[in-house]
Amino acid sequence: MNFWRKLAALLTGSNDPFDCAEEDCPPGRRVDDAEFAMALIGLGAKMAKADGEVSREEVDAFAQVFRAPPGFEAPLARAFNLAKQTTLGFDGYARRLAKRFRHHPAVLEDVLDGLFHIAKADGRVTQREEAYLQAVAEIFGFDDQGFERIKYTHIAAPDDDPYVILGVSRSASDAEIKAAYRAIASQNHPDRLIARGAPAEMQRIADEKMAVINAAYAAVMQARGARPRRLEAQTG
Repeated sequence: MNFWRKLAALLTGSNDPFDCAEEDCPPGRRVDDAEFAMALIGLGAKMAKADGEVSREEVDAFAQVFRAPPGFEAPLARAFNLAKQTTLGFDGYARRLAKRFRHHPAVLEDVLDGLFHIAKADGRVTQREEAYLQAVAEIFGFDDQGFERIKYTHIAAPDDDPYVILGVSRSASDAEIKAAYRAIASQNHPDRLIARGAPAEMQRIADEKMAVINAAYAAVMQARGARPRRLEAQTG
């Protein structure tokens, strides 16, 4: 699913429709393209507002991950400025995306990664910003452990705990840890993001995220006395 290029098509008014995937919608039904685009832009704008003040850094971060095609920056800016006035209504936007991509959790995680990028833009993630992110993640279908896993690939884990980054408990077996690593590494590999048509900044975020995931896996296996095989080869 070429999610990010489809967003660009929506902003340009392309005739290439964002049709429902077969498993997502009844036969013959299509999503409302304008509603979809506004849901994504709205979530990003309200993320910037979550701590009460929209900073220049947050606006710039939004533009990096939700980039408009050349010549269409003005429509995106108008939508952003409208949505950033308040965080009210963010849950409705999140539910629209959750419903649309319920069979594509990797896309929903991409969106969360973009929101974390905005939250971190001014140098820290506040409690109100984290509460916003967790609320969105819950609507997207991520449980507490899933949210913690995503969160700690963006901010430092407590006591540098690598298990939380892999989304497993300390009592997990080596086989369970390897399976968890392979699953999240495959889903978050930058090549997969490129295939989804993500902009360059999102690809940079994916590179940094994969480095954290790889380091966590290596640390866990080293602590257990096991030497992980070449990490990137397992992301297939």
